[in-house]
Amino acid sequence: MQASKSSPANQNHGRNISVDMYPFIRKYQDGSIERFLRSPFVPASSDQARNRGVATRDVVVDKATGVSVRLFLPCGAAETAGRNRLPLVIYVHGGSFCTESAFGRTYHRYATSLAASAGALVVSVEYRLAPEFPIPAAYDDAWAALQWAASLSDPWLASYADPARTFLAGDSAGGNIVYHTAVRASHEVNNDIMDIEGLIMVQPYFWGAKRLPLELAWDDNEATVAVFPPNGVDRLWPFVTAGQAGNDDPRIDPPASEISSLACRRVLIAVAGKDSLRGRGHRLAARMRDLDSRWPWMIQRRREVTVVESEGEEHGFHLYSPLRATSKRLMGSLVEFINQQPNSSPANPMVLGVPTTPCKDPA
Repeated sequence: MQASKSSPANQNHGRNISVDMYPFIRKYQDGSIERFLRSPFVPASSDQARNRGVATRDVVVDKATGVSVRLFLPCGAAETAGRNRLPLVIYVHGGSFCTESAFGRTYHRYATSLAASAGALVVSVEYRLAPEFPIPAAYDDAWAALQWAASLSDPWLASYADPARTFLAGDSAGGNIVYHTAVRASHEVNNDIMDIEGLIMVQPYFWGAKRLPLELAWDDNEATVAVFPPNGVDRLWPFVTAGQAGNDDPRIDPPASEISSLACRRVLIAVAGKDSLRGRGHRLAARMRDLDSRWPWMIQRRREVTVVESEGEEHGFHLYSPLRATSKRLMGSLVEFINQQPNSSPANPMVLGVPTTPCKDPA
């Protein structure tokens, strides 16, 4: 993440600052909000040839809240749908619960690369942001998107998606959101909700009231953590919950009973070596392995938990430097995870790519 640590304090135009979460967001005492981490809007387009062989469409999935999604359909899907339906990836963007957008350039490009590289139909969720819509609004919006996708009411989903290969994926705050979406699916499973084949969390946001050893070390030298120093992370959750919760909240420090009940076959957690959230990612992975409670339909297999670490990288590096070797390796790990066949061993990591099949308009 290529954001400066220095706050432009002299650029507040005389307004009194209420909450300063730079380089993400700033709230003023008059109630106005200034978001710094945002990328330009990119319109959806059916022109696959101009978008790495991926067609995109926007759909409102909940008229009451206005929550919408952007669908990413990779080139070649129309030709292969009759024989091999596509993995379905519900993707939730990061941005500290309060910035960024599924429709912005950063996440539009990332979802495009994921759809093209994995050959997956990606549903990127445009959820409501804090502080205007505090947590749990983002959780409810992701749940609404999953329910909508499960209904297969959209023609692209009905024609191309394989409900048996449904993945929940997200980065940073989005990683936290998809975790809770998977937990909710585990406890509200009915005939209308599809099983979750895999859960992908990239540098997920989890925290706690008590420091882990690595976080204590970074407290002493915050210069080693350019984006998310521990003291800054401490202030995030109270802000996005409108002061209703602190860092002892189980929503960011999941209890053992919740982790044990997660009905998800496979999990991938990606961490970055210079990210202050790294220790939490490793801790969650270890607990997911140790607290694996077998569900009836998982009786023959235990939950598979994979950890991918990008050494020397900071939080969000893959979004802002997608052509870097470490970013390509991370994308390759996600592609491999999504396309792994049941009971098969992982293949060699793949790199970013685009389909070579000539593009045709979807039916």
